[in-house]
Amino acid sequence: MTSKDNSKAALIDSLNGLLADTFALYVKTKNYHWHVKGPQFHDLHLLFDAQATEIFGLTDLIAERVRKLGGRTLTSIGSIAAKTSIDDSDDTNLDAKGMVKQLFDDNTAYVATLKATKELAGEAGDNATDGIIDDWTDQAEQRAWFLREIIA
Repeated sequence: MTSKDNSKAALIDSLNGLLADTFALYVKTKNYHWHVKGPQFHDLHLLFDAQATEIFGLTDLIAERVRKLGGRTLTSIGSIAAKTSIDDSDDTNLDAKGMVKQLFDDNTAYVATLKATKELAGEAGDNATDGIIDDWTDQAEQRAWFLREIIA
C-alpha cells in the first residue's frame, strides 16, 4: 500500500467515525428534545429539534463522501456504537441544564473530530472533503455557541 493509499484509508476510517458520531449526536439531541422539561421547556424543545434536524442532515453527506472515496460506510446500530465517541445518555430525568451542558460538550468534541478529519483530508489530497468540512465545522461551532450561551 502506498502512502497515498494509507492516507485515503485513514480518511475513510475517520469519516466513518465522524458518521458514527453524527448519528449518535443526532439521537442524543433528539432524546433531549423529547425529554426536556422545566421553565425553558419551550425554547429548548425547539432548539434541540432544530439542532437534531441539522445534525441528521449531515449523515447522508458524510456517508456519500465515504462512498465517493471508494470506502464502505457504517451498516447498523452496532457499527455506529462501535465507532462513536459520543457517550449515551439514557437518563430521562436529567435536568435541562445538564442536557444543554452535555450537548455543548458533545458538539465541542465533534468540532475537534471535524478538524482532525479535515487534516486527514488534506494529507490524502482530498480537496472536496477538505472544503466541505469547513461548512460542517461552522454548523457545529454555531450549535456549541448557542448551547454555551444558555449555560453561561
